[in-house]
Amino acid sequence: MSTRIDQRLRELSITLPDAPVPSANYVPARRSGSLVFIAGQVSITSDESVTGKLGHELTIEEGYAAARLCGLNILAQLKACVGDDIDYSKAIKLGGFVNSHPDFTNPPAVINGASDLLIAVMGDAAGKHARFAVAVNSLPGGAAVEVDAIFEIGL
Repeated sequence: MSTRIDQRLRELSITLPDAPVPSANYVPARRSGSLVFIAGQVSITSDESVTGKLGHELTIEEGYAAARLCGLNILAQLKACVGDDIDYSKAIKLGGFVNSHPDFTNPPAVINGASDLLIAVMGDAAGKHARFAVAVNSLPGGAAVEVDAIFEIGL
């Protein structure tokens, strides 16, 4: 069955990756009532990875692409968790972590990659969200970006 979200992904020529398998002792997504909590998704898939530090090895544009990759992983986890109910989901909050050189001061410009993706795929009404974007010293596997998310199901 094809959902509205699936159709929008096709229109944008976007293919979701397989939902990443956790590398430690946790679940990638957990539904509690109408909320779905997506564990931090890094800028690494089986086909692509963006690693390194923003402000040193990576530009803001490369960081934006890394955050977009995290957004794709988030959507893949959401779809794996709720199936076709993804059409009745609304983004509530994103938390963005940017692997940064100590002098890097623009994590929000990087995390826009995930935010912009969600809005493009889900539309303004369902895709707009609250968020934070912070610089950190290190991320798992040297990933450039990690983003977690909260969604509400049942608009």
